[in-house]
Amino acid sequence: MSTTLPQDGVRPEGTDGALTTRRVRKRRLWTPAFFVAILVTIGLLVLSLLTGQFDVFSEDGFWMFNITRVPRTIALVLAGASMAMCGVIMQLLTQNRFVEPTTTGTTEWAGLGLILVIWLFPTASLFARMSSATMMAFIGTMVFFLFLRRVSLKSSLIVPIIGIMLGAVVSSFTTYLALMTDNLQNLGIWFQGSFTGVIQGRYELLWIVLGVTVLVFVVADQFTVAGLGRDMATNVGLNYSLVLFLGTAMVAVATGVTATVVGVLPFLGLVVPNIVALFRGDDLRSNLSWVCLTGICVVTVCDLLGRTIIAPFEIPVSMVLGLVGGVVFIGLLLRQRRKGGLAA
Repeated sequence: MSTTLPQDGVRPEGTDGALTTRRVRKRRLWTPAFFVAILVTIGLLVLSLLTGQFDVFSEDGFWMFNITRVPRTIALVLAGASMAMCGVIMQLLTQNRFVEPTTTGTTEWAGLGLILVIWLFPTASLFARMSSATMMAFIGTMVFFLFLRRVSLKSSLIVPIIGIMLGAVVSSFTTYLALMTDNLQNLGIWFQGSFTGVIQGRYELLWIVLGVTVLVFVVADQFTVAGLGRDMATNVGLNYSLVLFLGTAMVAVATGVTATVVGVLPFLGLVVPNIVALFRGDDLRSNLSWVCLTGICVVTVCDLLGRTIIAPFEIPVSMVLGLVGGVVFIGLLLRQRRKGGLAA
């Protein structure tokens, strides 16, 4: 007796079904468009290596190339991929497409951690500052989820509004502390979001976020199930609390490290997952590679624009990202409104 398969050709259960599922996902990923995306990403990174105010082919150019251009390009790759992944994680755990670290207050909590450690321990190392930022980002994200659990009305806008309001309160307290401890300029630099200061010896902590990115690929299926909601995930045997804790820790680590080394990259985790989902649907496993590539491309393009518009000076990448992200955010709201998804 023959077995009827679903429309996509994936057997619902059994070993043969699992193998077929993996083959379908692999076929969906390795398409001509994906190879083109890889080539475009490589081209942008090469352009980043060659863009600047000194000639890399001069006598001292190769020395400067290794000190500044290579670390900066590596930082673009790591920060872009990891922050885009953070957006995917938070959108799944909150079941809301308008959520990412800068709309949940996570980055503001990381800034509070930076101010506290520089106030209490002025000679603290970069690793100590990163640890404090990560710890406070974790606490802040958990506070956000606790607030979210007590909100009965969860329209598409209520969730990010709660995060933005919470972040504003934390940011006000952080600014007060910075003003009282004469660290307001440091706070401005940290939240500026620029790759200008990324040089050899000051970017190596970013390799930590590579582990976060790899871990997302490993536990992608658990995040997908958690995205169905607490009740549904628990019914299918998932330890929802553990997955929530793991996701929060991963977001905190990536946000804390990136905020310490680079600064805030606004709207990146919101723009990238939504763009990928718009063109490829919601298959998380096959979309992860696209999210990484798109995050790298978006950050690199914004950084190149910032380096060339008013050369030899630079516009912070956060300003360009904020402009692009704000336009995309409004576009998503209007699109959701046309579909009737913003009705409270």
